[in-house]
Amino acid sequence: MLLAQHNEVAAIDIIPEEVVLLNTGKSPIEDVEISDFLINRELNFKATLDKETAYSGADYVIIATPTVYAPQLITLIRQL
Repeated sequence: MLLAQHNEVAAIDIIPEEVVLLNTGKSPIEDVEISDFLINRELNFKATLDKETAYSGADYVIIATPTVYAPQLITLIRQL
């Protein structure tokens, strides 16, 4: 989301529901900052299922590896 403030950003995902959420300004994960950016910032951002659309004309490709995002687990670890 930070990059999308000043750059054209295309995100590719394999889950259609997440693409719809992102393109309608909603975060598919619980993340306050991402939600804030999607709702309150002017972004040059689109999500797609199509790799050709995502990669076409790209100057850079950033690959994010999947992680298990569990806010409850993070809270538990911090309490230890």
